[in-house]
Amino acid sequence: MADYITYFDGEWVPFSEVKIDPLDRAFLSGDVVFDVARTFNGKSFRLKHHIDRLYRSLKFVRIDPGLTADEMLDISEEVVRRNESLRPEVGDFTITQFVTRGVGSRTRDAGPPTVCVKVAAVGFNSYVSLYETGAHGVITRTRSYSPDSVDPKIKHYSRMNFALADLEAADVDPEAWAILTDTEGNITEGTGYNVFLVTDGVIRTAGSRDLLQGVSRGMVMDLARQMDVPLEQGDLQPYDLYNADEAFFSSTSYCVLPVTRVDKRPVADGKPGPITQQLLAAWSESAGLDIVDQAQRFARG
Repeated sequence: MADYITYFDGEWVPFSEVKIDPLDRAFLSGDVVFDVARTFNGKSFRLKHHIDRLYRSLKFVRIDPGLTADEMLDISEEVVRRNESLRPEVGDFTITQFVTRGVGSRTRDAGPPTVCVKVAAVGFNSYVSLYETGAHGVITRTRSYSPDSVDPKIKHYSRMNFALADLEAADVDPEAWAILTDTEGNITEGTGYNVFLVTDGVIRTAGSRDLLQGVSRGMVMDLARQMDVPLEQGDLQPYDLYNADEAFFSSTSYCVLPVTRVDKRPVADGKPGPITQQLLAAWSESAGLDIVDQAQRFARG
């Protein structure tokens, strides 16, 4: 694996030299926020959207990174530039920023914050085959955090429920991706991806109260408007997903990924649906490359 040049607490170092104090509150209590963008043909995509969301999270949890949002944006672009010579081998990068509260036994006394911006190869091999076959989903008993406890609009690493949901999904179907619900049983999101379904030509997704407002989720909404495809936000039950005409996930790396099976039941005819395929084609046009073709070319076994 390439040892990518990384921004770490004001220095440019190989990623292998990034070391976080075990007394940092990121380790002690998951007291860290982050964001992840990606490049297409080496150009960052909607990076400002990701940085803006990162700074909303930072403001809410009261961590001052010591950098303005514009400075974080510039550093993120610089990380991509410094590693450009390594990109052709892997296709494209993910760009991750994370900010911890720093070392301290009590939250109020911790600091200074730890700031890191890094790139990594897009993990095409983890999902490339699913563009054709579709992903499997399992609706887990493990729930999303209640917004009365932790606001889901904060993108943070305190995600033990995601880890448990992933294990639970694998118990049901070793190939499955977890789909979580709220305390009322309404579908919320996956473990790092938003969930959509299509019914009678209408794209449907959960409302924003109980889930992360994904940048890719916003891209799907923008593309739906451009394509004149109706889109609704609101409560969705497992019943709605079982009876959908199509389903798909959205996330930074794969953009749009068809879902063809949920709880071992086929979604409609068990094949990726036409609106899902249209969204992928429209996203490819916006990104300036064929998303599926790139994944197929750079996936490694």
